[in-house]
Amino acid sequence: EQLRADLLRAISHDLRTPLTTICGASSAIVENYDQLNKAQVLQLANGIRDDSQWLVRMVENILSITRIDGEGVKITKTATVLEELIDSVLMKFRKRYPEQKIQIDIPDEFISIPMDAVLIEQVLMNILENAMQHAKGLTVIELSVFVLGDKAVFEISDDGCGIEKERLKGIFTDYFEMKDAPVDNQKKSMGIGLAVCASIIKAHNGVITAANRENGGCIFRFTLDLEENRNEQL
Repeated sequence: EQLRADLLRAISHDLRTPLTTICGASSAIVENYDQLNKAQVLQLANGIRDDSQWLVRMVENILSITRIDGEGVKITKTATVLEELIDSVLMKFRKRYPEQKIQIDIPDEFISIPMDAVLIEQVLMNILENAMQHAKGLTVIELSVFVLGDKAVFEISDDGCGIEKERLKGIFTDYFEMKDAPVDNQKKSMGIGLAVCASIIKAHNGVITAANRENGGCIFRFTLDLEENRNEQL
């Protein structure tokens, strides 16, 4: 309950900023339509679309948090085919970022992983979005999955500017301490997305980490159990 209370307090400001922009831009079109040229209308409409898409992603994250943090709610894991999961994520990603190059490296063999697929898609999308918004100089994103013992390891890396050491320390928990960030940066913050990632992976009994790569850029890594064998042994 405390997590949800903190989260709702923390995001109220974030939601207000794009909503104000959407109201302002749509009012400008409605009230000044005859005076605006086509380019000006398109610019305002693009702003409305961008802010609306951001709000949709924010709401998806809030819904994810309520699903995993609700009293007595347990995530339900279903055997999910890795290739289908990645295809679904790629389709969503390419709709939002059609120009961005993304390299995929997953095993050739058939792999099925017990998970809440909707939530794990959310984790992958949040990490990819984080790269798009913060990895300056980014040219390519790599998404790879491999098996290590009884775990599936997911790695998302980029060749951007990396993450400041101070931010790296609490990258999955610092969302609630970001109140002093400048207002214009707040809307672009992926703090909530990464806090949600940590909650989802924890609910799956997995581990998530972030680090800078030696040759530049950063890498996010998380693990999921390949088999739910504890119940079978009881």
